[in-house]
Amino acid sequence: MTTQLKSETELQAALNRQTANWTVLGVKLHHYHWYVSGSQFFTLHAKFEELYNEAAGYVDELAERLLAIGGQPASTMKQYLALSELQEGRGGEDAKEMVSQLVKDFTTVAEELKAAIAQAEEQSDQPTADLLIGIRTSVEKHSWMLNAYLG
Repeated sequence: MTTQLKSETELQAALNRQTANWTVLGVKLHHYHWYVSGSQFFTLHAKFEELYNEAAGYVDELAERLLAIGGQPASTMKQYLALSELQEGRGGEDAKEMVSQLVKDFTTVAEELKAAIAQAEEQSDQPTADLLIGIRTSVEKHSWMLNAYLG
């Protein structure tokens, strides 16, 4: 019983980490959306908007799933920044740096999702695993596309 409770706590922590990741990413993507410039402005401006809208949806889904399994989602920027491995945009990035940073962030998120999926499966929590698998699929696709953009 103790092992199961420990695993549930770990799963809740993993969901909270993802809530934090997607919040930090959402803020970073808004920043990039507003400050991207150069010859790829129209392409990246639209892509960053698509991605921050997706991020907002994930924050809500993850937080609601966390509540459904008895957790308490983080809900302040201070909590998000403490929980996430991701860093805010620093300002002054050019378009290529923005995309490169997003590839790194998506790689981090994908690795954390992989671990969280394993935790959910260990708990036989298929709904949580399914949610996380869907997000991971999208993240890996975005990462591939952004890497292709970088050449």
